Amino acid sequence: MVPARRPLWSVVMRVLERVRPTWRCQCRRRLGGATGLLGLTLLAGCAPGEVSSSGEAPAETPALGADTGVVSLTDVAESVGLEFLHVNGMSGEFYFNEMVGAGAALFDYDNDGDLDAYLVQGHMQGPDVAPGDASFGPGLQGPLTDRLYRNDLQTTGSGASGLGFTDVTDQSGIDARGYGMGVAAADYDNDGWVDLYVSNFGSNQLWRNNGDGTFSDVTVSTGTDDARWSVSSAFVDYDRDGWLDLYVGNYVNYRVANNVECFHNIRTYCGPHGFVPVPDRFLRNRGDGTFEDVTAVSQIGREYGPALGVATADLNGDGWIDIYVANDLAENRSWMNQGDGTFVNTAQFNGSALNEAGDPEAGMGVDAGDFDGDGDEDLFISHLITQTNTLYVNDGSGLFEDRSVRSGLGPPSLPFTGFGTAWFDYDNDGWLDLLVANGAVDLLPELVQAQDPYPLHQRNQLFRNLGNARFEDVSDQAGLEFERSEVSRGAAFGDIDNDGDVDVLLTNNNGPARLLLNGADNGHHWIGLRMVGDTENRDMLGTRVAVFRDDRQSIWRRVRSDGSYASANDPRVLVGLGTSSRVTAVRAVWPDNRTEEWTDVVVDQWTTLEKGTGSTPQP
Repeated sequence: MVPARRPLWSVVMRVLERVRPTWRCQCRRRLGGATGLLGLTLLAGCAPGEVSSSGEAPAETPALGADTGVVSLTDVAESVGLEFLHVNGMSGEFYFNEMVGAGAALFDYDNDGDLDAYLVQGHMQGPDVAPGDASFGPGLQGPLTDRLYRNDLQTTGSGASGLGFTDVTDQSGIDARGYGMGVAAADYDNDGWVDLYVSNFGSNQLWRNNGDGTFSDVTVSTGTDDARWSVSSAFVDYDRDGWLDLYVGNYVNYRVANNVECFHNIRTYCGPHGFVPVPDRFLRNRGDGTFEDVTAVSQIGREYGPALGVATADLNGDGWIDIYVANDLAENRSWMNQGDGTFVNTAQFNGSALNEAGDPEAGMGVDAGDFDGDGDEDLFISHLITQTNTLYVNDGSGLFEDRSVRSGLGPPSLPFTGFGTAWFDYDNDGWLDLLVANGAVDLLPELVQAQDPYPLHQRNQLFRNLGNARFEDVSDQAGLEFERSEVSRGAAFGDIDNDGDVDVLLTNNNGPARLLLNGADNGHHWIGLRMVGDTENRDMLGTRVAVFRDDRQSIWRRVRSDGSYASANDPRVLVGLGTSSRVTAVRAVWPDNRTEEWTDVVVDQWTTLEKGTGSTPQP
């Protein structure tokens, strides 16, 4: 028989009574020596910008111009049939993985031209525990599984569309009942259908898309299983052979059976320092439906930390895709591709291992993108409360500078714990903005004192790129959804209704999924591009795309589905053009470094560009 559970707030009050911290604005204070993602950090009264991670006073951010028209994002999940409720299995035992949370994917599994959704589910843990025994959240009955939702988008001749989703999990053949963490989406076997790799707290799964609406579990036959605690993963063609390889980010050596007590023998959530990190795994696609473990020969197995976020990009501009790993309160890893099958971690040398104060941070979400329009890719990482989210600016050669404070991104993030995030141009003005999905992992004192049953919820944030290497927090102007306080985790980005703006699928730990539909109607133009291969790599992940305009700065973007936290994004490229009503050319630098150009691409619509159909650019 399962014993009665105390409300979480009552347990927390007992913890706080024992440790009796001094609650004041001292943003780097820790209790009990536990730090990291789940260290009990107590923050009270810290105003945004009062203290930075480096001790530097925040720079003033210019006010948002009145003529810019901030775009709102509105949750439509329930109204369009995307009804999903995440369960983390919280039962009063403080199992470590309960607080980490899960991700989601936006991908076109049925090749009908619109984005479908995959949502990762948690599970109950411990002996003789059923969903109805959860101490917080929905007391669901029956099996807890990941869910696949088909997008039934309908578009009329007038352009009006009807958005709706149908749960097709049962008929798809996907039976994912593990304790889910993350998902990656890509066509690993080059058959023209997008497959799924699901990372779990436990054995992972590779689901092959059969092309008829069903999937098959090919984990064992492909050699892609990993029984360790995996969170984020990424498909990447690191050796430029036209076949997508797989990087799996692993966290720490934790199991329910080795759950430990911390904070002076008081049961609460411990940080990663209480457990040994485990190596990431790197798998090379042989091109015959199987993968080879190259973790050792690639040199990636030589260094590792508690990995939570993974992003791939050519960071130093040498034509080879690199891999960046955000670790939880440990040095990040910047794996630079040597072009011979090996990688070298240059993070300490290139300035992306630590913040500007020389401290490791609790990296969760990560993304790479060209926010300043200089043609190279910069890094953004979301962090724990009292740490600033971090902006690493690339100088073009793969050397980075921490400009978190000067950019205006750092100080507003101090009171929040960030997870899912991505560079995306939400207002189509040509400059990449940022959304950060927030939700605490440390019990928030003000909510505990208020006897909140789940004292971890926070608001999400939206940052607008001002085009001058500065950002402004426009959350208060972006709609009611940014007033909502939840425990957000994963975030997947893509144009869900094909109307030319980027929407966001959010997951909440122990809560409902949110589909934030972008209401951009500011007169800005855009161009949507689906880059496809002739024989390999269906979505040509890693392709760099340049959009050229008359007398205007060119815009560079990259085809990618990775980044964020434990989630997979729309691999199509959507480029905001601002007031530009035409483009002079679109150039693609394919993963094999061959270059093609098209001069007849139409603005304000989606266009498919296939490798081999363009012309050779003029020198």
